[in-house]
Amino acid sequence: MCYNFYFGGGDIMKSKSKTKSKKITIGMHVSIVGMIIFAALFAGCIGDNDVKTLTVAGSTTVLPVNQECARLMMDTNPGLKISVSGGGSGHGIKAVGAGEINIGAASRDIKSEEMETYPDLKAVGIGKDSVAIVVNPANPIDELTMDEVSKIFAGEIKNWKEVGGKDSEIRVITREDGSGTREVFEKYVLKPSLREISREASVKPSNGEVRATVHTDDKSIGYLSLGYVDPSIKALKIGGVEATVENVLTGSYPIVRTLYLVTKGEPDKLESEFIDFVLSDDGQSVVEDMGYISIR
Repeated sequence: MCYNFYFGGGDIMKSKSKTKSKKITIGMHVSIVGMIIFAALFAGCIGDNDVKTLTVAGSTTVLPVNQECARLMMDTNPGLKISVSGGGSGHGIKAVGAGEINIGAASRDIKSEEMETYPDLKAVGIGKDSVAIVVNPANPIDELTMDEVSKIFAGEIKNWKEVGGKDSEIRVITREDGSGTREVFEKYVLKPSLREISREASVKPSNGEVRATVHTDDKSIGYLSLGYVDPSIKALKIGGVEATVENVLTGSYPIVRTLYLVTKGEPDKLESEFIDFVLSDDGQSVVEDMGYISIR
């Protein structure tokens, strides 16, 4: 909303002043302050009319997709400002449900308790992904069974020699509570054997942090989104099957998940434009370029 303001230094001064110089000084101060306020309000009115803003936050798995799609949209729409951040799937779902952001990003299904708290959440699948179990490239281990992975992360296997590796301790790297990547890992790897992640595990706040830690520590093991696997780390075969997009599509690799964008109720016009772009040919190309699987 814009207002009209009129400033006159002499009108607000007392009619009886001791000296003419004081009147002039006070008048100048009022006029300067008035001009500053007017300029700020005018600029605000222009900004409100010309700049459209959108905030997206949540899963660090979906983060690179959202960042690139936001960049492409802003390149062709100078009046559009899209703010993209991470924070994890739990954060994204909570923040959008509370109305703090426009779109939440999640790399797991919405939990029943989250739907109870925010019953108007609407999720749209924008891609598929998997979770890879990773070690340092210097680690001679190339393959583990699902049961061995489960025991390692539960703290039941503590030395690499127990699974055919060197005689050295195993340092377990995990994600924080609320992480979509952790939720999926626990669902497929730990829950079938009724195990939980060891309390001694080192907790990292993002896929990038897990990758960086495993890259610099040849005794560590972690898990992260398939889209974050690069030559700096080594993805292990699980039961003889490599963690690849092709094996996820055929169902031979046992871990798969859907990536979501979430809104509070039906998306408004700007939110729909962003979601539609991610689902477009250009957006799905970004999904694939980032190492994920097109929702199509």
